[in-house]
Amino acid sequence: MIFVHADWTTDYKAALVQAKAQNKLVLLDFTGSDWCGYCKLLDKEVLTQQAFKDFADKNYIAVTVDFPHEKQLPDDLKQQNDTLGKQFNIDGFPTLIVLDADGKELGRQVGYDPGSGTDAVIAKLKSFK
Repeated sequence: MIFVHADWTTDYKAALVQAKAQNKLVLLDFTGSDWCGYCKLLDKEVLTQQAFKDFADKNYIAVTVDFPHEKQLPDDLKQQNDTLGKQFNIDGFPTLIVLDADGKELGRQVGYDPGSGTDAVIAKLKSFK
């Protein structure tokens, strides 16, 4: 099952522009949406929960950076995601990264602890300033 977050974008450059305009941070979710078990759990237990959605909408422009095995991404999106994966040295999934509107990394969470839920993830993200 593939999760698509209606309020998340896949356009990294547009997200930076939007973050500047709205005075928000950028949240990148590096995921393997159709093969990574922990990514699926993070989606189900955190990213799709209303408390997290409300928190994210208020504070971030959220970007899904997907590396699927089964699903085919458009070439330009695959290229962007590969570039971002290298740029941010992604070596595990899921990885959540918070950036300022200039694209400077403020912090990251690698992996997901099943069952830790929205409060733990929100607290971790809030610690990135």
